[in-house]
Amino acid sequence: MITFIIGGARSGKSRFALQLANNYILSKDGGRKAYIATAQSMDDEMKERIEKHKKERSDEWATFEEPLNISTLISDIHKSYDIILLDCLTLWLSNLMLNNKDVEAETRSFISSLSTIHCSLFTVSNEVGLGIVPDNALSRRFRDLSGYLNQKMAALADEVYLVTAGIPLKIK
Repeated sequence: MITFIIGGARSGKSRFALQLANNYILSKDGGRKAYIATAQSMDDEMKERIEKHKKERSDEWATFEEPLNISTLISDIHKSYDIILLDCLTLWLSNLMLNNKDVEAETRSFISSLSTIHCSLFTVSNEVGLGIVPDNALSRRFRDLSGYLNQKMAALADEVYLVTAGIPLKIK
């Protein structure tokens, strides 16, 4: 089962994803849980955000910090865990862009790799396309690539939730 959670910045999507994943695993009488974090602590503010997210998870979650190679990581661990929570795709996308990776190829590889996983996957992403059109090419490219990636994830997912103002809405 693949569940996709999308929402704006500070909408409560990560907290909801964690709650949903924990409830899912409880309904299956427990299981092994992996958390893939794509964020990088490049400044004090981001370090603080990462620490906050870590405190929200119990010690039952094995944490993998992987800013770039999530397809490989998922392929490596999916048989060892009953559930994987990936947070978040938009940070992964920005990491790829900042490292001059072929984003389209990485996105295709990621999406195709999900058809072979043997565990439940919960994936979090930001909805960045609801605001104004950005004033520069890099920001517009990021917005467009995010939209493309989010569409692919939503099409593949069994369930999709939009979280806004802390309220989840099941849309698929």
